Amino acid sequence: MKKTLRIFWLVLVLMFIYVPILVLAVYSFTDASAVGGGISGFSFKNYINLFADDELRGMIFGTVLLALVCAAISTALATLGAIGSFYSKRVTKSLINAANQVPVVNADIVTGFSICILMIVILRADKDTFIPLGIGHVVLTAPFAYLSILPKLKQMDNSLYEAALDLGATPAQALFKVVLPQLVPGILSGFMLAVTLSLDDYFITTYTKPSTFDTISTYVVNATKGSQTETKTALWALSTLIFILVIVFVVVMNVLSSRKRRQAE
Repeated sequence: MKKTLRIFWLVLVLMFIYVPILVLAVYSFTDASAVGGGISGFSFKNYINLFADDELRGMIFGTVLLALVCAAISTALATLGAIGSFYSKRVTKSLINAANQVPVVNADIVTGFSICILMIVILRADKDTFIPLGIGHVVLTAPFAYLSILPKLKQMDNSLYEAALDLGATPAQALFKVVLPQLVPGILSGFMLAVTLSLDDYFITTYTKPSTFDTISTYVVNATKGSQTETKTALWALSTLIFILVIVFVVVMNVLSSRKRRQAE
């Protein structure tokens, strides 16, 4: 009885999470103008509009480019911060960890508004540059990348670095040839998490972006307030593609991880 209830609860939770996404995916392959409305037939119209519209293509390319650049910067800073924290004294390590927790628990809207005040009001930066937006996304994503990398350092044998120095390696050689290879899984996880957070962010982007630039999140919110039906339905196709890409990435990562475990055994 308990096993049956656990299975039922698991199925119920999965349905609650995935059924709305699946419904949206189904509607993306129809000519319906609204979810819940009438469906008259199968159609690729939404996907054609998604890739045929210059504005949508530019918005997607800009969003992905922003996410990749900010994730790369965030991951580099997080890697340096995690290594510095790990090899620091207890007081310094505690201060770094505490400072890293602030952006994690802080509301995005507070972070975005604070960066807007800092860059535009205090530093007199131009609102129509990408500097406030880039800083905002790095502030958002770097702490999460840090939290992905730090556990890998804790799992690493502490004596590896000292052993490399004893064998004649310079500190830089020991870092790049001994420490960093041990952190690759954590660095990749932190990078992908940073990309995901950057793609998904709305509040920080709203306060810091140039007036002529839109990411997927800000574009979707603005599109849902308008009356352009073709744009709204094309965004169904975009959501479906993002969902499929996430599934493919998760499956590939799990397969590669399983193969590595078998080889290690």
